[in-house]
Amino acid sequence: MVRLPLTVKDIRQGERLGALLRRARGGRSRLDVALEAGVSPETLRKIESGRVATPSFPTVAAIADVLGLSLDRIWAEIESDRLDSACALG
Repeated sequence: MVRLPLTVKDIRQGERLGALLRRARGGRSRLDVALEAGVSPETLRKIESGRVATPSFPTVAAIADVLGLSLDRIWAEIESDRLDSACALG
């Protein structure tokens, strides 16, 4: 399977996702959150830093569950770039 190159939108969404997860994690250790979500601490670090811009849905869902985030909130946060761009154009 060939992966398509990431778009600027993908990269921005990944950065927004990472920032949201870091904020939601707060003072909890990355290790504790990762283990509770069933992902490696390295995976969580890469997502939080934006190095993995398009993590799998089950990974995001597991981390969101541990952090008490709804998937709707995550989607709204990472899609806010689209809304910002549309407002700038409108």
